[in-house]
Amino acid sequence: MKLFIDVTGKSFMVTKEAVEKSDQNGRQKSERETGRPMWVTQVMALDETGGEMINITTAGERPTVTVGSQVALFKLEALPWATNGRNGVAFRAADIKPAGAPASK
Repeated sequence: MKLFIDVTGKSFMVTKEAVEKSDQNGRQKSERETGRPMWVTQVMALDETGGEMINITTAGERPTVTVGSQVALFKLEALPWATNGRNGVAFRAADIKPAGAPASK
């Protein structure tokens, strides 16, 4: 079940630049439907209640954002997961760009 997140009133700052999203064998994962390479960028999400570090997965070109820069997330979704008695939420965005830049999609 996908849950799109309203990012109104939230700001995002890069805390770790994009790295390849790897499988258990160390190979870069690809999107099943398109074959596009997947990337993970760590950001701090901040709103009036405080901040939280989250990892955002994107597919396609490696995001060109740098540590400390404010970014915009496009079509941010939360994907709840559960495996072997563990659970959590994964985050995925259609695009991640420097704040103020238009989405490429």
